Amino acid sequence: MTDVAGRLAGKTVIVTGAGRGQGLAEARLFALAGARVIGCDVAFDTLTAGSGIDAVAMDVTKPQDWSALAARIDDHYGGEVHGLVNNAGITLRSRLLDVSIDDWNHVFAVNCTGGLLGMQTVVPRMRSGASVVNIGSAAAFSGHYPVAYTTSKWAVRGLTAVASLELGPAGIRVNSVHPGFVETEMTGSAPPEFREATGRIMPMPRTGQVADVAQLVLFLLSDESQWISGAEIHIDGGQVMAGGSKVLSDALRSAIPGTSV
Repeated sequence: MTDVAGRLAGKTVIVTGAGRGQGLAEARLFALAGARVIGCDVAFDTLTAGSGIDAVAMDVTKPQDWSALAARIDDHYGGEVHGLVNNAGITLRSRLLDVSIDDWNHVFAVNCTGGLLGMQTVVPRMRSGASVVNIGSAAAFSGHYPVAYTTSKWAVRGLTAVASLELGPAGIRVNSVHPGFVETEMTGSAPPEFREATGRIMPMPRTGQVADVAQLVLFLLSDESQWISGAEIHIDGGQVMAGGSKVLSDALRSAIPGTSV
């Protein structure tokens, strides 16, 4: 791992979805880089005392939980935040004709509305030079078959674009990061046919690791990225540029009987 000491020294950074996987890797890396890290999640599996991370149990879809976090920031962190990473996200593999409206709404609430609530809460506590990073997905550049997940990640792109326009005059930069197949619990629960098909469309011959994404997000939070805003950054081994979403859809359609056309 690249030496990160001091790159976020003196900064207070919030990471949602920090209880496991990619968010946990980000939170730990930012702490090593000198940040005061507030890690938020509905549950914490591996984030423990002594990690240098302030673990806060919260649901990003609930305005009242964001209000409680705001009070914590004001009481314990001087009311100022330098970085927000809207990382919390869930998947749902229902197809277009199968997804229920309740499931659709829940995916959007976590993957997109949570980011909106986060910015509405945290941005008033930011000053010029602060940074927001929204975590999207390679699916946000394709017609990937899980309709609620894919559409919510497309919405993250729109949210980021609007936020970069609105917050730019205040000197607050907003960018989105779009990972491909990264080894996490989420991808680990996918059918093996998905992994095999993804491997066939990725130009680079390996899957991503949470450290790959964390290093990129660290750069976007740091002062090294002071004139980067409104960017959509792929971190996917070239998958998006290579295309190939249809091969994923077709592989799973043939492997899992009973899904709709």
